[in-house]
Amino acid sequence: MDGTMGLQALLCVCLVSLLTLQAVPVLGLAAGRPKGNEVRDGTVNGVFIRSLKVNCKVTSRFAHYVITSQVVNSADKAREVAFDVEIPKTAFISDFAITADGKAYIGDIKDRVTAWKQYRKAAISGESAGLVRASGRNMEQFTIHITVGPRSKATFQLTYEEVLKRRLMQYDIVIKVKPKQLVHHFEIDVDIFEPQGISKLDAQASFLSKELAAQTIKKSFSGKKGHVLFRPTVGQQQSCPTCSTSLLSGDFKVTYDVNRDKLCDLLVANNHFAHFFAPQNLTNMRKNLVFVIDISGSMEGQKVKQTKEALLKILGDMQPEDYFDLVLFGSQVQSWRGSLVKVSKANLQAAQHFVRHFSVAGATNLNGGLLRGIEILNKAQESNPELNRHASILIMLTDGEPTEGETDRAQILKNIRSAIQGRFPLYNLGFGHDLDFNFLEVMSMENNGWAQRIYEDNDATQQLQGFYNQVANPLLTDVELLYPQDAVSALTKHQHKQFYDGSEIVVAGRIADHKLGSFKADVRAQGEGQEFKTTCLVDEEEMKKLLRERGHMLENHVERLWAYLTIQELLAKRKNLEGKEKANLSSQILKMSLDYQFVTPLTSMTIRGLADQDGLEPTIDKSPDGGEFFSLAPPAELHAVFPVDTDPHFIIHVPQKEDNLCFNINEEPGVILSLVHDPDTGFSVNGQLIGNEARNPGQHEGTYFGRLGISNPVSDFQLEVTPQNITLNPSSGGPVFSWRDQATLRQDEVVVTINRKRNLVVSVDGVTFEIVLHRMWKGSRVHQDFLGFYVLDSHRMSARTQGLLGQFLHPFDFEVFDLHQGSDPAKPHATMVVKNRRLMVTRGIQKDYSKDPRHGAEVSCWFVHNNGAGLIDGVHTDYIIPDIF
Repeated sequence: MDGTMGLQALLCVCLVSLLTLQAVPVLGLAAGRPKGNEVRDGTVNGVFIRSLKVNCKVTSRFAHYVITSQVVNSADKAREVAFDVEIPKTAFISDFAITADGKAYIGDIKDRVTAWKQYRKAAISGESAGLVRASGRNMEQFTIHITVGPRSKATFQLTYEEVLKRRLMQYDIVIKVKPKQLVHHFEIDVDIFEPQGISKLDAQASFLSKELAAQTIKKSFSGKKGHVLFRPTVGQQQSCPTCSTSLLSGDFKVTYDVNRDKLCDLLVANNHFAHFFAPQNLTNMRKNLVFVIDISGSMEGQKVKQTKEALLKILGDMQPEDYFDLVLFGSQVQSWRGSLVKVSKANLQAAQHFVRHFSVAGATNLNGGLLRGIEILNKAQESNPELNRHASILIMLTDGEPTEGETDRAQILKNIRSAIQGRFPLYNLGFGHDLDFNFLEVMSMENNGWAQRIYEDNDATQQLQGFYNQVANPLLTDVELLYPQDAVSALTKHQHKQFYDGSEIVVAGRIADHKLGSFKADVRAQGEGQEFKTTCLVDEEEMKKLLRERGHMLENHVERLWAYLTIQELLAKRKNLEGKEKANLSSQILKMSLDYQFVTPLTSMTIRGLADQDGLEPTIDKSPDGGEFFSLAPPAELHAVFPVDTDPHFIIHVPQKEDNLCFNINEEPGVILSLVHDPDTGFSVNGQLIGNEARNPGQHEGTYFGRLGISNPVSDFQLEVTPQNITLNPSSGGPVFSWRDQATLRQDEVVVTINRKRNLVVSVDGVTFEIVLHRMWKGSRVHQDFLGFYVLDSHRMSARTQGLLGQFLHPFDFEVFDLHQGSDPAKPHATMVVKNRRLMVTRGIQKDYSKDPRHGAEVSCWFVHNNGAGLIDGVHTDYIIPDIF
C-alpha cells in the first residue's frame, strides 16, 4: 500500500474478564506462528514492537488506563500489524489514537445515530468518514489491524476507565500479558493513591519464576501512595538464553487494600462526593440459606459432578448457627427437608448424602423451583421471629431456559418479584452458555442480587465456591446511606439489602453550591443482634491537603467516578424497560456519555482520517443490548448440508444415502417463503423472492432470493440480509452494515460473521447458517445481485423443525428404482418412494455455491418436479407467509 494505512478489521471481543495486552504483527497473532515467517531477535518478517507500555493511575478506586504501543516495520515492504488489547467488560473506552507516517488519527465520541449515518455514507461513497465501534457490556477485546509502510512506524494509544470493585478483602488489577514476541521496551507502571492509606500491596506474574519476579517487579507503598513497576529487559523476556520467543504469557496481577481505621471515608472535590463504606470488626450475621439447583437432563455429566463437588464443599463451610435447605428442579420440584433446618453434624451428613445421590432428568421447571425456595424462606421468617433476624439468601443455579411449568419470562419475573417482595436477595448462577443470561441478570437485579456466569471448564467447582465466598459472611442487612436532601442530588444507588465481609459499598453524587458545610452521611443498617448507626462528616482540612497532593487529578477522578457509576446503573436499569420509559432513560445516558466522553451503548467513537480501501474508518461502539463484537477472522470451513440458491433450487443432502434430492419453487417475485422454523429453539429463517431484471419477453420468469430474515423472538434477535445491506435488529433501529464490511457481531449467544463481499455466517450452539452473496458479473445470465442460503450445522435443532428446508434437517429415507431413459439421455428418469409416496424423478445437476459464490460446484441429485410435490409436507403454498419476520 506504499506506506498508506488500511484498516483490516473493526473490533474483536472475547468473553473473558481480564485485561489482555498484545501489539503484534498479525502474522504472529494466531495460535502459534504461521509457517514461513522469519523470526529473528524479536522481529517477525521485519516487524518488531519497539515499546509496549501500560500506565495505570488509580485515585480512590477510580482507575485510568493508558496503553501505548509503538510498532516498527524495518522491512522494504508494507506489513500488516495488529494492536490487540483485552479490557475489563465493565470499562468505558474514553480515547483512542493512532500516529503513523507523521499523521495523527484521533478518536471523536458522538451520539450513535449521527455516527452511524456518517459511517453508512462512507460505506456508500468511499469517503473517509467511518466509525470506530466497540462492543457492548460484554465487550472484552479491542483489536485493530493496519498496514504500516516500509521502514515506517505506528503508535497506538488506547485510554479506558473503570471503578475497581472490592472482593474478598482486596482490589484486583489483572493484566493478561501476551505480546508473542520480544519487546525492546516493555513496561507496566501502576500508580495508586488512596486517601485512607494503603494497608497492603502485592504484585505477581504467573509466567515468572520467584527469582525472576524478584528481579523484575518493583513494588512499594507508604501512607496514601503505592507503586508497582514491571520493566523486564529483552534478555529477561526470553523463554531461554538462546531463544527468540518470549516467556511473557499469562497474568500480571496487582492486589491492594486500604486502611479501615475509620467507619467513614468521604471524599469531596469539585462539587462531587464519593462515599466508601466497608466497616470492619463487625460480627458475622447468622444466615438462612436455600440453594435451588437445576437437575434437568442437560446437567448430566461434568456439570452435575462439579455442582455436587461445590455444594459438598459449601455445606462443609457453613457455620453452626446457620439454617439451610436444598431445592431441586427438573420436570418436577423436590426439596430436601421442605423447611429450614439448623446446621448440625447430623443434618450436614444427611444433606451431603442427599447431594451425592440425587440424579438428573427431565425438563427445566425454573419457576417452580424458585417459588419453592422462596416459600421455604418466607415461611421460616413468618413462623420463627428468631430466623427473621438472620440474613436470608436465595441462590439458584441453572444451565438452561424454562421449558416446564411456567415458561413465559415476563410472567416468571412477575411471580418471583411478587413472592420475594424485597425481603431477601436472589443470586442467579448461569452454568454455561445455553441459557438466557440477560433474563437471569434482570431477575437478580429486580430482587436485590446479581447474576454470575459459571463457565464450563475444569475450574467450574472453584468458580461456584468463589461466588459463595463473596456472600458467605453477611455483616449487615437493610443498609441505607442517607444524605441531606437539600445538599445533594443525582445520587447513585444508596440502599443495599445486604453488606458482606470483604466487599465495599460505594455511593457518589453531586453537592449543591455552598452546601459543603451541611454535607454529611448517615448510615443505618441492621447488624447481628443490634441496629447499626453512624454519621460521617467531611474533614475539610484533610480534603484541602489531599487536593494539594493530587491536585486536578483528584477533582477529575471523583467526578468521573460519579459519572461512571451513574451510567453503569442506568444501563442496568434500562435492560428491563420498554417504550417511553426506556427512551427517556436512554436520553439521560446519552447526555452523560457525551458530557464525559465515554463510549457506551448510546455513543460511538469515530477516528477521523483513517480509512481502508473501501473508505471505511474503524469503529468503536457499545451495542444497545451488550452483545455485539467485530472481528477479522473468517469462520472455519464448514460442510454445506442443505442449500437453497439461484432460481431457487433446494438441495437436500441425505448423508446415509450419500445422495441428494432437489426441487424448485416457482412463485412470483415478492412472495415470502418459510425456509426454517423451529418452535423449540425459536429460530426462523424466511426468504423473499425477486425477479430477474433483464428477462427477455417470453423467457421463464427466473426468481431468486433478494431478502432473508433470521429471527428468534425468545432473545429478540433479528437479522435482515439483502444484497446491499445487513441489518441487526431492524425492528428496533439496530446497526446497518454493508457487504464491504468485515465484521463479527454477537448478540447473546448468536454470532454473525460478515466476510467482506463474500458470505455471512450465523452461528449459535449447534446451529450454523450461511448466506452467500451473488454479485452480478460480466457474462452472468442473472442481471441482479441475489442471495443463497445454506444450513451448515443443524444437530441442535428440534425434531419439530418445519419449513421448506427445515423439515429435512433430521434423518429420513427414500428408495429409487425403475431407472429408465428420458427424452434427454443425460437426464434419466426413475421412480422414488419417499414418505410413503411414489414420485417420478429425474437425475440432474445443480450448483452448490457455498465455497465458490461465483462459479459454484456441480452437485448430482434426484430432481422432484412440480414444486417438490410429494417430497415436501403439504403443498408449496402452505409455506407462503406474510412477513419476513
